[in-house]
Amino acid sequence: MTDRNTAGAAAAPGGTGGRAPVRRGRRWIEHWDPEDEAFWRETGRRTARRNLAVSVLTEHLGFAVWSLWSVLVLFLGPAYGIDAAGKFGLVAVATLAGAVLRVPYTVAAARFGGRDRTVAGALLLVVPAAAAALVVARPGAPYGAFLAAAALTGAGGGSFASSMANVNAFYPQRRKGWALGLNAGGGNLGVPAVQLLGLLVLGTAGSGHPWLVPAGYLPLAVLAAVLAARRMDNLGPVRHGTGAVAEAARDRHTWLLALLYLGTFGSFIGYSFAFGLVLQYQFARTPLQAAALTFAGPLLGSLARPAGGWLADRYGGARVALGAFAALGAATGVVLAASGLRSLPLFLAGFTALFVVSGAGNGATYKMIPAVFRVRAARRGLSGAAATASARRLAGAAMGLIGAVGALGGLGVDLAFREAFAATGSGVPAFAAFLVCYAVCGAVTRCVYLRRPVRGGPAPEPDGAARRPVAADVWKPHTGRHVL
Repeated sequence: MTDRNTAGAAAAPGGTGGRAPVRRGRRWIEHWDPEDEAFWRETGRRTARRNLAVSVLTEHLGFAVWSLWSVLVLFLGPAYGIDAAGKFGLVAVATLAGAVLRVPYTVAAARFGGRDRTVAGALLLVVPAAAAALVVARPGAPYGAFLAAAALTGAGGGSFASSMANVNAFYPQRRKGWALGLNAGGGNLGVPAVQLLGLLVLGTAGSGHPWLVPAGYLPLAVLAAVLAARRMDNLGPVRHGTGAVAEAARDRHTWLLALLYLGTFGSFIGYSFAFGLVLQYQFARTPLQAAALTFAGPLLGSLARPAGGWLADRYGGARVALGAFAALGAATGVVLAASGLRSLPLFLAGFTALFVVSGAGNGATYKMIPAVFRVRAARRGLSGAAATASARRLAGAAMGLIGAVGALGGLGVDLAFREAFAATGSGVPAFAAFLVCYAVCGAVTRCVYLRRPVRGGPAPEPDGAARRPVAADVWKPHTGRHVL
């Protein structure tokens, strides 16, 4: 069996259901059934890993471009005429654009194919990188031009939705946590990478050459597009469009999981974008000093994401997520104490912990998405290939919506810091609000996804309807662990 255009297997699970296979070119795979262990062992694993490797690279560049303004604001001295609120506004606009674009990107992989979408997405990164290079090279440019350039970087954040949906389709349920965590973690590494590049430019060329940072990504974006065109594949059986998105949007678990992802990823991306500015305005660090301290947290958080996915595969996503929210609350307490004591070392320790734990929580919550929809397909009476296809379709659609809400959490972080510093000159009010958010997310995780199934029959829902067991009710019989 080859790993492209396996037309003869079209009637197998995940294929075309007995219809004549559609041949769309050598880069389209018309049969894909990773849950079949023989298929996975013989050809699926090799193909999935090849596509995952290029996906990680393109997501890495996407996050780097999306995060450009978290670095470029450190270069904007008095000549640019942009105050603290204006700088927080730039990173907020970049965050918002990335969140909004995740919705249309949700259906892109299924509509156009994962390979074709990745090629186009990589080439699109040239536009925001070039725009940023041009606008920061002119200190006299109007603030509106900076806002427009920041908004364009949202293309890098939006591509995450289709990338994760594509990786989800390639991997079997038992490997999704690791694969999704690796793809997202490799992408998240783009944040500390661009911050290190900014530090390099500040330390060598000085603050007068900010255009060097975005310019460095122009050839890399083209290279990623070429690699995607040569090494990736489109999956024919993976088809979902606006219908799947609408169906996922009607499922309450999409929004419950979105809340959990808002608490984890929203923290990671919001802190990543704002950390340097917080150090500047709360601890009076210079741009070079701030840049030297900002990359470590996002780096450790990115590395923790695949670890969180692996832990979720082993122990259950809900358990890992609950532990993450408890740890986020504790780390926020450390940051609040450090702010009161004006202790930079303690502040850095607490903030680094926030990055690490939010990264691990990201991996756990994303693992929960396909697991929840797989079990909900079974609860609708589906089984085998039909259940797998339904879960893959809805999970892929839900990932974009959940990812968009998570990125909006980053916007909330940026806006909270903006208002806190404008009102008090400190980030303390913002951290207090984040602490409340973590408490709410932990309560939802515990009450919805870690409740024990009721013996002797279904318990009533809060609205009086018969309880429909959620994914946490399903156990692996040989381990006694939750599927989630």
